[in-house]
Amino acid sequence: MVDSDESNYGLHRQLGMELPSTLMDHFGGKKEMMGKMRRSSTEGEQVSLFDQKWTIASIPSEATAVKDGIRLLAIGKIHDFGEGCACPMGALSKKFLDNLAVGEKEMVIVDTEAGIEHFGRGIEAGCDAILAVLDPSYESLLLSKKITEISEKINKPLYFVLNRVDEERKASMLEFLDKERVAAAIPETKAIFRAGLAGEEFDFSVEGVEALADLLTG
Repeated sequence: MVDSDESNYGLHRQLGMELPSTLMDHFGGKKEMMGKMRRSSTEGEQVSLFDQKWTIASIPSEATAVKDGIRLLAIGKIHDFGEGCACPMGALSKKFLDNLAVGEKEMVIVDTEAGIEHFGRGIEAGCDAILAVLDPSYESLLLSKKITEISEKINKPLYFVLNRVDEERKASMLEFLDKERVAAAIPETKAIFRAGLAGEEFDFSVEGVEALADLLTG
Protein backbone atom coordinates (compact mmCIF):
# COMPACT_ATOMS: atom_id res chain seq x y z
CA MET A 1 0.00 0.00 0.00
CA VAL A 2 1.46 3.36 -1.07
CA ASP A 3 0.14 6.39 0.82
CA SER A 4 0.67 9.28 -1.59
CA ASP A 5 -1.81 11.60 0.13
CA GLU A 6 0.29 14.26 1.85
CA SER A 7 -2.72 15.33 3.97
CA ASN A 8 -3.78 11.93 5.32
CA TYR A 9 -2.30 11.21 8.74
CA GLY A 10 -4.50 8.27 9.72
CA LEU A 11 -4.16 5.54 7.09
CA HIS A 12 -1.66 3.56 9.15
CA ARG A 13 -4.09 3.42 12.09
CA GLN A 14 -6.88 2.09 9.89
CA LEU A 15 -4.49 -0.67 8.84
CA GLY A 16 -3.49 -1.37 12.45
CA MET A 17 0.13 -0.34 11.90
CA GLU A 18 2.70 1.96 13.47
CA LEU A 19 3.47 5.21 11.65
CA PRO A 20 6.58 4.70 9.50
CA SER A 21 9.04 7.35 8.43
CA THR A 22 8.28 8.67 4.95
CA LEU A 23 10.22 7.95 1.79
CA MET A 24 10.89 11.68 1.44
CA ASP A 25 12.38 11.81 4.94
CA HIS A 26 14.58 8.85 4.00
CA PHE A 27 16.04 10.97 1.19
CA GLY A 28 16.71 14.01 3.36
CA GLY A 29 13.33 15.70 3.57
CA LYS A 30 11.37 18.12 1.46
CA LYS A 31 13.96 20.93 1.32
CA GLU A 32 16.67 18.54 0.17
CA MET A 33 14.31 17.08 -2.44
CA MET A 34 13.37 20.54 -3.72
CA GLY A 35 17.03 21.48 -4.01
CA LYS A 36 17.82 18.37 -6.01
CA MET A 37 14.86 18.96 -8.29
CA ARG A 38 15.91 22.57 -8.85
CA ARG A 39 19.51 21.63 -9.64
CA SER A 40 18.31 18.87 -11.93
CA SER A 41 16.17 21.26 -13.98
CA THR A 42 18.58 24.23 -14.08
CA GLU A 43 22.01 22.60 -13.99
CA GLY A 44 21.29 19.16 -15.40
CA GLU A 45 22.41 17.47 -12.18
CA GLN A 46 21.58 13.77 -12.11
CA VAL A 47 19.20 12.82 -9.32
CA SER A 48 19.98 9.18 -8.70
CA LEU A 49 16.89 8.47 -6.60
CA PHE A 50 14.72 9.48 -9.57
CA ASP A 51 16.42 6.83 -11.70
CA GLN A 52 16.69 4.16 -9.01
CA LYS A 53 14.96 0.87 -9.77
CA TRP A 54 12.81 -0.43 -6.94
CA THR A 55 11.30 -3.69 -5.80
CA ILE A 56 9.03 -4.05 -2.80
CA ALA A 57 11.84 -5.87 -1.00
CA SER A 58 14.30 -3.01 -1.64
CA ILE A 59 12.18 -0.31 0.00
CA PRO A 60 14.01 0.95 3.13
CA SER A 61 12.64 -0.82 6.19
CA GLU A 62 12.42 2.40 8.22
CA ALA A 63 10.08 3.84 5.58
CA THR A 64 7.58 1.00 5.81
CA ALA A 65 5.25 -0.65 8.29
CA VAL A 66 4.23 -4.29 7.88
CA LYS A 67 1.31 -6.34 9.18
CA ASP A 68 -0.33 -9.55 7.97
CA GLY A 69 1.53 -9.51 4.67
CA ILE A 70 0.62 -5.90 3.93
CA ARG A 71 3.40 -3.33 3.63
CA LEU A 72 2.63 0.39 3.99
CA LEU A 73 4.85 3.06 2.45
CA ALA A 74 4.15 6.78 2.92
CA ILE A 75 5.66 9.14 0.33
CA GLY A 76 5.63 12.36 2.37
CA LYS A 77 3.51 14.68 4.50
CA ILE A 78 2.91 18.40 4.94
CA HIS A 79 4.14 19.36 8.43
CA ASP A 80 4.58 23.13 8.76
CA PHE A 81 2.95 26.43 7.87
CA GLY A 82 4.47 28.02 4.78
CA GLU A 83 6.62 25.05 3.85
CA GLY A 84 5.42 25.21 0.26
CA CYS A 85 3.37 23.04 -2.03
CA ALA A 86 3.32 19.26 -2.30
CA CYS A 87 4.96 19.20 -5.76
CA PRO A 88 8.14 17.43 -4.55
CA MET A 89 5.99 14.68 -3.05
CA GLY A 90 4.08 14.35 -6.30
CA ALA A 91 7.33 14.10 -8.24
CA LEU A 92 8.69 11.47 -5.85
CA SER A 93 5.43 9.49 -6.05
CA LYS A 94 5.53 9.40 -9.83
CA LYS A 95 9.20 8.51 -10.10
CA PHE A 96 8.92 5.83 -7.43
CA LEU A 97 5.90 4.20 -9.07
CA ASP A 98 7.41 4.50 -12.55
CA ASN A 99 10.52 2.66 -11.36
CA LEU A 100 8.82 0.04 -9.16
CA ALA A 101 8.97 -3.54 -10.41
CA VAL A 102 6.12 -5.64 -9.01
CA GLY A 103 6.48 -9.40 -8.63
CA GLU A 104 4.01 -11.94 -9.96
CA LYS A 105 2.34 -12.48 -6.58
CA GLU A 106 2.58 -8.86 -5.47
CA MET A 107 0.03 -6.06 -5.75
CA VAL A 108 0.39 -2.33 -5.18
CA ILE A 109 -2.56 -0.14 -4.20
CA VAL A 110 -1.93 3.61 -4.24
CA ASP A 111 -4.03 5.85 -2.01
CA THR A 112 -4.05 9.29 -3.62
CA GLU A 113 -5.46 12.56 -2.37
CA ALA A 114 -9.12 13.27 -3.09
CA GLY A 115 -9.85 15.01 -6.38
CA ILE A 116 -7.97 14.81 -9.67
CA GLU A 117 -4.68 16.60 -9.00
CA HIS A 118 -2.85 13.28 -9.12
CA PHE A 119 -3.98 12.84 -12.72
CA GLY A 120 -2.27 16.13 -13.53
CA ARG A 121 0.89 14.78 -11.90
CA GLY A 122 0.74 11.65 -14.04
CA ILE A 123 0.63 9.27 -11.08
CA GLU A 124 -1.63 6.84 -12.98
CA ALA A 125 0.76 6.42 -15.92
CA GLY A 126 1.90 2.94 -14.93
CA CYS A 127 -1.21 1.64 -13.18
CA ASP A 128 -3.28 -1.35 -14.29
CA ALA A 129 -6.62 0.11 -13.20
CA ILE A 130 -8.15 3.13 -11.48
CA LEU A 131 -10.52 2.88 -8.51
CA ALA A 132 -12.49 6.06 -7.85
CA VAL A 133 -14.32 6.30 -4.52
CA LEU A 134 -17.53 8.31 -4.86
CA ASP A 135 -19.53 9.81 -2.01
CA PRO A 136 -23.27 10.45 -2.49
CA SER A 137 -22.94 14.11 -3.50
CA TYR A 138 -23.41 16.14 -6.66
CA GLU A 139 -19.78 17.27 -6.59
CA SER A 140 -18.55 13.68 -6.43
CA LEU A 141 -20.76 12.54 -9.28
CA LEU A 142 -19.74 15.52 -11.40
CA LEU A 143 -16.09 14.70 -10.75
CA SER A 144 -16.73 11.12 -11.88
CA LYS A 145 -17.42 12.44 -15.39
CA LYS A 146 -14.02 14.12 -15.55
CA ILE A 147 -12.31 11.01 -14.16
CA THR A 148 -14.04 8.94 -16.83
CA GLU A 149 -12.82 11.31 -19.56
CA ILE A 150 -9.24 11.18 -18.30
CA SER A 151 -9.19 7.40 -17.83
CA GLU A 152 -10.42 6.90 -21.39
CA LYS A 153 -7.77 9.27 -22.75
CA ILE A 154 -4.97 7.33 -21.04
CA ASN A 155 -6.61 3.98 -21.82
CA LYS A 156 -6.89 2.76 -18.23
CA PRO A 157 -9.75 0.61 -16.88
CA LEU A 158 -11.88 2.60 -14.44
CA TYR A 159 -14.07 1.29 -11.64
CA PHE A 160 -16.21 3.16 -9.14
CA VAL A 161 -16.66 2.36 -5.46
CA LEU A 162 -19.84 3.87 -4.02
CA ASN A 163 -19.12 5.04 -0.50
CA ARG A 164 -21.46 5.61 2.49
CA VAL A 165 -24.58 4.45 0.67
CA ASP A 166 -27.87 2.82 1.52
CA GLU A 167 -30.20 1.35 -1.09
CA GLU A 168 -31.82 4.72 -1.84
CA ARG A 169 -28.50 6.52 -2.29
CA LYS A 170 -27.11 3.66 -4.34
CA ALA A 171 -30.10 3.69 -6.70
CA SER A 172 -29.84 7.46 -7.15
CA MET A 173 -26.12 7.28 -7.92
CA LEU A 174 -26.57 4.43 -10.40
CA GLU A 175 -28.90 6.64 -12.43
CA PHE A 176 -25.94 8.93 -13.07
CA LEU A 177 -23.16 6.34 -13.52
CA ASP A 178 -22.22 3.62 -15.98
CA LYS A 179 -23.35 0.56 -14.00
CA GLU A 180 -20.70 -1.61 -15.67
CA ARG A 181 -18.02 0.46 -13.96
CA VAL A 182 -19.44 0.11 -10.43
CA ALA A 183 -17.28 -2.44 -8.65
CA ALA A 184 -18.65 -2.21 -5.11
CA ALA A 185 -20.97 -0.31 -2.79
CA ILE A 186 -19.83 0.33 0.77
CA PRO A 187 -22.63 0.99 3.28
CA GLU A 188 -22.57 3.64 5.98
CA THR A 189 -22.38 1.63 9.20
CA LYS A 190 -21.83 2.36 12.87
CA ALA A 191 -18.74 0.13 12.90
CA ILE A 192 -17.08 2.14 10.12
CA PHE A 193 -18.10 5.44 11.74
CA ARG A 194 -16.76 4.48 15.17
CA ALA A 195 -13.46 3.11 13.85
CA GLY A 196 -12.97 6.11 11.59
CA LEU A 197 -13.68 8.62 14.35
CA ALA A 198 -11.46 6.85 16.89
CA GLY A 199 -8.64 6.14 14.44
CA GLU A 200 -8.91 2.41 15.07
CA GLU A 201 -8.06 -0.53 12.87
CA PHE A 202 -10.68 -1.64 10.37
CA ASP A 203 -10.51 -5.25 11.51
CA PHE A 204 -14.12 -6.17 10.74
CA SER A 205 -15.89 -7.34 7.61
CA VAL A 206 -17.68 -4.76 5.47
CA GLU A 207 -20.28 -5.46 2.82
CA GLY A 208 -18.90 -4.80 -0.65
CA VAL A 209 -15.22 -5.20 0.20
CA GLU A 210 -15.13 -8.87 -0.80
CA ALA A 211 -16.47 -8.03 -4.26
CA LEU A 212 -13.80 -5.37 -4.59
CA ALA A 213 -11.09 -7.81 -3.52
CA ASP A 214 -12.32 -10.34 -6.08
CA LEU A 215 -12.04 -7.70 -8.79
CA LEU A 216 -8.48 -6.81 -7.82
CA THR A 217 -7.26 -10.39 -7.52
CA GLY A 218 -9.29 -11.95 -10.33
